[in-house]
Amino acid sequence: MNFAAQLFYSSYLSERLERLYAPRPALKGSEENDPFWQRDELCLGSAQPGCSFKSGPVTNGTAGRRPTLIEPERLKDFGEEDLLNGDVKVHDDKVTETPEIVLMDPPKTRRLSEFRIVTRPAPQFLRFEDISAAAFRIQTEIQKTPCTYSRLSKQYGMEIYLKKEHLHYTGSVKERGVLYLLCSLTQEQQRKGVIVATDCNFSMAVAHHAVELKIPVFVIMPSCCSSPRLRIYRDYGAMVISYGSTGHDSQKHARHLASENGYMYLEEDESAAYLAGLGTVGMEIYEQVPKLDAVIVPAAGQYGLLAGTAAAIKHLNSKILVIGIEPESFPLLLQSLKTDSPVKDIHSNPNRKLYGDLMERSLGENTFQLAKKLVDRVISVSEEDSLVAMLRFQEFERSTVDTEGAMGLAAILAGQLPELRGKKVAVVVTSANMDLELVRQCVDRALVLDDRVSKFSVQLGEWPGDMAKLLDFLSREDVRLLDVCHRRQGDKTDLFKAKVECVVETRDRTQSAQLRKTLGERYPSVCWLDR
Repeated sequence: MNFAAQLFYSSYLSERLERLYAPRPALKGSEENDPFWQRDELCLGSAQPGCSFKSGPVTNGTAGRRPTLIEPERLKDFGEEDLLNGDVKVHDDKVTETPEIVLMDPPKTRRLSEFRIVTRPAPQFLRFEDISAAAFRIQTEIQKTPCTYSRLSKQYGMEIYLKKEHLHYTGSVKERGVLYLLCSLTQEQQRKGVIVATDCNFSMAVAHHAVELKIPVFVIMPSCCSSPRLRIYRDYGAMVISYGSTGHDSQKHARHLASENGYMYLEEDESAAYLAGLGTVGMEIYEQVPKLDAVIVPAAGQYGLLAGTAAAIKHLNSKILVIGIEPESFPLLLQSLKTDSPVKDIHSNPNRKLYGDLMERSLGENTFQLAKKLVDRVISVSEEDSLVAMLRFQEFERSTVDTEGAMGLAAILAGQLPELRGKKVAVVVTSANMDLELVRQCVDRALVLDDRVSKFSVQLGEWPGDMAKLLDFLSREDVRLLDVCHRRQGDKTDLFKAKVECVVETRDRTQSAQLRKTLGERYPSVCWLDR
C-alpha cells in the first residue's frame, strides 16, 4: 500500500467515526421503526433518489456503485490526480511467494579404497624453534664467544673467522648442550641429582653447570685418572668417587648407584635438548659473520655439534656450505655415509692420548639422518695436520687448543678445501682441554712435521777450534741450537775424527732449506737424520 492510499484510508476512518459519534437528529415517524442499518445517515456518500443497498448489489461500476466518502477535490492533497469516475485509482498488490529451496542430493557413498591417502611428513627430530628456545634459555649463563678474523687468512687465500668456543669456563663447546639438558630435567630429577662416569669434556661441563644450578652431581672416575683431572672436578664442586681400574668399571658402578638412589645417569647422547643447545653455535655464527659462504665444524664425539650447527645454518640460509671434519684414524661418519646407515663399530686404532675423548663414542640414528640431510661434505684429516694446526694456533692466535679443536683449521692447512679460496669461511674451535705435558709433546712433534726442527751429524777433526767454527757457522745462519752431542769414539777408519750430532730449530721451511744447502757446501760429510 502506497503513501497516498494510507492517507486516504486514515481520512476515511476519521470521517466515518465522526459521523457515527455525531449527535443524532430527531427521527421521523417512519424512521423510528426502521432497522438501524437501513437508515439514511448510515449510507455512504451523498443521498441519491432510488439509490440504496436494496436497489442492487454493490459493484465497482456506475450502476449500483457505492459513492466515495471523500470529495474528489480533496484527493489532490494526497497527490492523486488520476481519477476514475470520481473514485480513487485502485492499485492491486501482488504477493509473490518465496523461491523454493531445492535440496542437493546426498553425497555418493565411496569406498575407502577410492580415497587417495596422503602421507604426512614425519615430525622433525630437531627443529629451528628448539634451537631458538635453547638460545633464549642459556643466554644468561653462557657467554657469547667471539668469532674473530684470523691472521692466517692472507696466508691461505680466504677470509677465515675463528669461532672460539674453547673460551668457555670449562674450555669446551659442550657447555651449551649440557646447560640446556640440565634445564630440561624435571624438578624431581634436579632435586635427586645427576651422576657421570667418564673423564671427558661432557662430564666437566655437567660438573660445573650442575653445581651452578644447585643440582647434586656425582663423578665416578677410575683409579687410572690423573690427579690434575680429579682436582678439576673437585674445584667445580662435584662429589668425586674413584672406583675400578677401567672406565667400564666406573660406568657400571655409576649406573648401579643411579638405579639405587634415583640419580639421573647422564652420558653424551643424541637427545633433542642436548643437540638444540649445541645448535646455538650456528645461530651466533650467522649473526656475527655477514655474507658467510661456508662453516667448518669438527665432527667428533657424538657428532651432535655438527648436526645441531647444520640444522641452524641451513634454516637461516640454505646456500651456506656446512663441512664436517673428523680424524683420519676414526672416520666414523664417512663410513656411515658409505653404508647409508650408522656404523656402530669401526676397526681402527687411533692415538688414545690425542683422541681419548672420541674413542667410546658412537653415531646415533637421528644424528646420522641430520648429518646426511644437511651436511654438504665430510673430510678426514691426519694426525700430523692436526698437530701442525695446533702449532699455528699458538703462533698466530696466541692460544692453545687440543687436537679436536684444531681439526677445522687442519683441513685448510692440508689444502683439502681449494674451492673455498676467496670465500668467507667460519671455523669452529671446539675445545682446549689437554694436559701440559701432552701439549709440550705435541708442539715438539709439530715442529718436526713442519720442517722447523732438524737433526744432523757431521765429522770434525780433533784440532782445537773445529767445534767453535761449527757453532759460529750456525750462529751466523740465525738458527737456534737445541741440542749438541760430541762423540769421540768413531769408526776404525776415522781414528783422528769426532762425530758431532746437533738438533737445530729454524723459523720456517725456507730457512731450513737454506741451512741444508749452505751446511752441505761447508761440511760435505754432513748427514741429516730423521727424528
